Amino acid sequence: MTSHGTVGAVPSADYSQDTTDNDAPIRIRARGRAVLSNPTTNRGTAFTHEERSALGLVGLIPSGVTTLENQTRRTYEQFRRGSTPLAKYLHLAQLRDRNEVLFYNLLSGHLEEMLPIVYTPTIGEAIERFSHEYNRPRGVFLSIDDPDGVETALLNYGLEPDEVDLLVVTDSEGILGIGDQGIGGIQIAIGKASVYTAAAGIHPRRIIPVVLDVGTDNLGLLNNELYLGVPHARVRGQRYDDFVEHFITTASRLFPTAMIHWEDFGPGNAHRLLARYRDRVCTFNDDIQGTAAVVLAAILAAVDVTGIDLEDQRVVVFGAGSAGIGIADLVRDTMLRSGRIGSPEAAYDRFWAIGINGLYVDDQPELMTFQRSWARRREELADWRVADASHVSLIDVVRHVKPTMLLGTSTKGGAFTEEVVKEMAKHTARPIIFPLSNPTSHAEATPADLLKWTDGKALIATGSPFPPVDHGGVRHRIAQSNNALIFPGLGLGVAACGARRITEGMIAAAAQALAGLVNAYRPGAPLLPLMNDLRMVSATVALAVARAAADEGVAEHPLEDPIQQVYSRMWRPRYPQIELA
Repeated sequence: MTSHGTVGAVPSADYSQDTTDNDAPIRIRARGRAVLSNPTTNRGTAFTHEERSALGLVGLIPSGVTTLENQTRRTYEQFRRGSTPLAKYLHLAQLRDRNEVLFYNLLSGHLEEMLPIVYTPTIGEAIERFSHEYNRPRGVFLSIDDPDGVETALLNYGLEPDEVDLLVVTDSEGILGIGDQGIGGIQIAIGKASVYTAAAGIHPRRIIPVVLDVGTDNLGLLNNELYLGVPHARVRGQRYDDFVEHFITTASRLFPTAMIHWEDFGPGNAHRLLARYRDRVCTFNDDIQGTAAVVLAAILAAVDVTGIDLEDQRVVVFGAGSAGIGIADLVRDTMLRSGRIGSPEAAYDRFWAIGINGLYVDDQPELMTFQRSWARRREELADWRVADASHVSLIDVVRHVKPTMLLGTSTKGGAFTEEVVKEMAKHTARPIIFPLSNPTSHAEATPADLLKWTDGKALIATGSPFPPVDHGGVRHRIAQSNNALIFPGLGLGVAACGARRITEGMIAAAAQALAGLVNAYRPGAPLLPLMNDLRMVSATVALAVARAAADEGVAEHPLEDPIQQVYSRMWRPRYPQIELA
């Protein structure tokens, strides 16, 4: 510990630290209990006797001095004692609010076990309980009723223009599988920020979680006297668009090098806002592009096993909303980039999209703009024998199309029935079946059933985590098509090279890099890397993204020593040297 030196970023009344340097000391101005109350400066019983004396901590913590490793072991034991997933989530949230380094050291060491707690599916329950479990505020809350306060609120977070790599922003309309959750959506932004740090090493102080509080149509929330959001119906139309525009303009001016990560916007806005801003600012929609990239990676791995080229697959997308169409968009573009398919029309012809009213057909007035290009022509169905021509069902499509690939993004639990799966398996030796909906109860089928109904032949990826399945003497590890395999590495790559935009080529490069990390030919092997390899996965994805950004001319600082530059950018949770101020 020293009492001199200068540091750069993250000014605070209590401390300062250069967040671009993994070896930077932390300069602490606070003394006494203020040191212990700040999660960035607090290290609890790991303060040495010298540090305790210098910082006014003598007598405020137990006498014994421990290591970060022993603290991590103790907190892990406490975590394991949690009786429910929500109790475990709240324990981790309290730890993060108490000691940031310890929280991330624990999370990084147990990613496969804890990711379902800090992220999907448990985060859904935490979001629903936000107003009841509210404790310490995190992130930035922007109200549509106070647009003039947007700049003040963002500045109050205390970061300078070059100190922000990411803003994770939601309006909470399309939260996971539970819909409109109003102001509680801040929890998904906070959860994503935690994964960016644990998986890709983006410094926790370089990410701002943001909720655009535009009201809610959730009557349960509006009638709950504990609800903490603006107490009115969700604002739509021009006023909504003006508010989003004001936020984007302000955020881009205050933090010009930051990537804006859109999260859990409703399908009507998600595609529209991405299309509006993707060529103006560095922006990424995880539900559309992140989901598509990780699913594409699993598809590429599965296609290798089947021996049938991607361009020759017959793809049914069941639940073709934002996520489903996002996947279809990226798979179609990948087909086109191969050069083995003649035209966009020929690529579209490989897909059948199904929504709440059955197969998308061009005479359905309810289709949204982003869905219309995926509709089949009514005359194509003239020879189909179906029970109801106005609602062509999944089993109808499977019987007539004989798909090789079935993707589920419907949130309709059990929709991939035994009849559907066995019908599909009649016509393809290795059916690719991805029940991707979250949470687990909404999955279109379970891996155990899919393997039973196809005699172990199905190639499977799921949205929620499932345990291994033993079938026919083979243990099948089930790939979890979790966006955490993509978005942390994408954000790291963008930050490392200073990308001005995120292109479809960068997204495809991320997917191809991810697919290259697995050997799906081994019996029972998963189609995607396991979640406990996330740090390595994120670094690999980041390298591919930075390379693609440079190739496409959108990298402000192309990497000259890519591996070292990406590795050195990844923050590691450890207690830094303390300097007194």
